[in-house]
Amino acid sequence: MSQVGAGIGIANLPNQRHKIVAKRGANFTLMVCGESGLGKTTFINTLFTTAIKTPKTYKRRYNKTAEKTVEIEIIRAELEEKQFNVKLSVIDTPGFGDYTNNRDSWMPIVDFIDDQHESYMRQEHQPKRQELSDMRVHCCLYFIRPTGHTLKPLDIEVMKRLGTRVNLIPVVAKADTMTPTDLHKFKKRILEVIAAQNIQCYTFPLESDDEASTKRNMSIMAAMPFSIIGSTEDVQTLDGRVVKGRQYSWGVAEVENEDHCDFKKLRQLLIRTHMLDLISSTEETHYETYRHAQMETRKIGEPKVKTVTNPKWKEEEEALRKRFTEQVRLEENRFRSWEQQLIAERDRLNKDLEAEHSHIKALEAELESMQVGLSPKRK
Repeated sequence: MSQVGAGIGIANLPNQRHKIVAKRGANFTLMVCGESGLGKTTFINTLFTTAIKTPKTYKRRYNKTAEKTVEIEIIRAELEEKQFNVKLSVIDTPGFGDYTNNRDSWMPIVDFIDDQHESYMRQEHQPKRQELSDMRVHCCLYFIRPTGHTLKPLDIEVMKRLGTRVNLIPVVAKADTMTPTDLHKFKKRILEVIAAQNIQCYTFPLESDDEASTKRNMSIMAAMPFSIIGSTEDVQTLDGRVVKGRQYSWGVAEVENEDHCDFKKLRQLLIRTHMLDLISSTEETHYETYRHAQMETRKIGEPKVKTVTNPKWKEEEEALRKRFTEQVRLEENRFRSWEQQLIAERDRLNKDLEAEHSHIKALEAELESMQVGLSPKRK
């Protein structure tokens, strides 16, 4: 590599790049996935310190339980900090995991992620590509219920499918409901299941240019799965500090206290240190994997063949199948009953016919005997 003797300005390229990025801003799409009641909305509002999404009321949360479908809800916001704009999109999945039968409940989520890759790929094939609409999911936070045991089968199935499509980060919700010892054991069991089931979670290079960044990266990675506490309320601690947290009879559970939860580390990962890595890994890994798989099996411009896997339609199909089977069973029972009646009637008629036949035989025998008795007198 040849060295430039006098400074010609090459070293200013990062500054130029910084100006371009600062002027253009950034797009970041975050998906939150998990059962209802785990504090996803509160966490989002706490993470960005603003009311991005309005919390649902508890009375209306479980009203719509007849339609067992998982919805995709998109919330868009534009955040500004020090004259730098970020167009934020939050993807919520209300209805996921809220029913007794959650079979294929992950399909709308998986289809949405694939559809965003498909939409971006089709836009790239167009002649004009000045303004591409990019809704590719850069990160998915999967909220785990703090049961204290291990991952549920539904969690395992969903995380397996999400891990191959998006940067998956598991989080333990409502960490203030568990003791530190139970929380540590719970996180250890989760990591064991993740390793045993070969679930792909988001990882990033630990080594950095300076030792402080390396230690910080190692500290962040060691906290996964992140235990979080969400709260948008200001409470006062025993020593007089006003913090975001939850007030209990025994004290205050602080959101940004690393002794209480991993919220601070997760925020650092998502925003301060690795947002660009989440965006670039989505582009270079997950999107390229999808694009490669599609271009191996499809021609350029050929539409994607979508299979109908809507859980609601499957439920309706199953209900129709059960109703048809029940109707067939009732008709079969009715025909069997008619058959038995016909057989009984046939047997009765056969018996009557045999009785009449025997009666006729007896009359013939009697007639013959009478004819024999009358025959000598005629002579």
